[in-house]
Amino acid sequence: MKPALFQIPVAKPLLNELEVEAVRRVVLSGWVTQGPEVAAFEREFAEFVQADHACAVSNCTTALHLALRAVGVGEGDEVITVSHSFIATANAIRYCAAIPVFVDIEADGFNIDPDLILAEITPRTKAILCVHQLGMPCNLEKIVGIGRNHGIPVIEDAACATGSEILWNGAWQKIGAPQADIACFSFHPRKVVTTGDGGMLTTANAEYDQKFRLWRQHGMSVPDTVRHGSKQVIYEVYPELGYNYRMTDLQAAIGRVQLARLPALVAQRRHLAELYREGLGNIPWLETPAEPSWARSNWQSYCVKLPPWLDQRDTMQALLDIGISTRRGIMNIHREGAYADKSSHRVAASHLARSVAAQEGAVILPLFAQMTQNEVSFVVEALRDLCIDRQAATA
Repeated sequence: MKPALFQIPVAKPLLNELEVEAVRRVVLSGWVTQGPEVAAFEREFAEFVQADHACAVSNCTTALHLALRAVGVGEGDEVITVSHSFIATANAIRYCAAIPVFVDIEADGFNIDPDLILAEITPRTKAILCVHQLGMPCNLEKIVGIGRNHGIPVIEDAACATGSEILWNGAWQKIGAPQADIACFSFHPRKVVTTGDGGMLTTANAEYDQKFRLWRQHGMSVPDTVRHGSKQVIYEVYPELGYNYRMTDLQAAIGRVQLARLPALVAQRRHLAELYREGLGNIPWLETPAEPSWARSNWQSYCVKLPPWLDQRDTMQALLDIGISTRRGIMNIHREGAYADKSSHRVAASHLARSVAAQEGAVILPLFAQMTQNEVSFVVEALRDLCIDRQAATA
């Protein structure tokens, strides 16, 4: 067994004195809840992804909830999505009293298989919720085409995809432009950009954006910034049900610093992913992720598929024993206890064999901007040794 030369986490946010100074500035300003920093973050994020509108919220789950509500998803409706995602994807559908319809992922990746969507469309289908899993863009051209042909809104769960790009109408565009009707982002610490927690919705639809802004603040008709800055007494009203889904100015100040360094973060992650590709490509038993010609991942995570004779848990434990932290393949929502009640969801007729296989036979390797070439080499060599040892034992 190799010595623990490193202690390598699976992910690590890049935060330094710039974020500290940004928070200090906001604290001393006296305005720490949703205010001018949130507004500035929204403007800068919209400009970065080239979206008409960007609305900041408390996290990506709340963003998904608002997006689904904005396109009219309600009780008894169906939303086509994947089980192969973090549970929040389906939970947001259930918050609307709607039914997730789970279809399988592609054979050569971890994203929804567009060719399986059409068979699941029914008169109850109200939206398609696709996921850019692990930062790799899904096939939006096909998915959006299906949605438009059938008059079904498409929402992008872009929680992992801040900084990812897609070739759209012959030009490279950031995920979130948005290519679909609404895109939803996460700023959790596992993500490329973090605000501690937080989320963002982008859209080209001004009416959707107005709804997001109303609903995120309890349905209050007048924002705090307008009321506090007015020379006249203003009585706000609450015309419809809303939520407390606001982002704070403390979070937004951090987000602005993170967004400014995002191009450098993505460039470094792409460099590290290339090092992994070169190193792991010499291990014939492993299946490494690949970008389609029309996609550029931000490489939020690097996930490899193991050969059948290499046990997932055993592999992860062996790596952890020498200081390498990993995570199993993405969960399958339909296998969780919260979805044990079959009335809570519907599984596609084509079943979810690829999704289950990916959960049970894939491992997410460490990848973060501060990771060194020596650390990547250590992970590669450790995984190569495991493959050789276990393969020899089964021969």
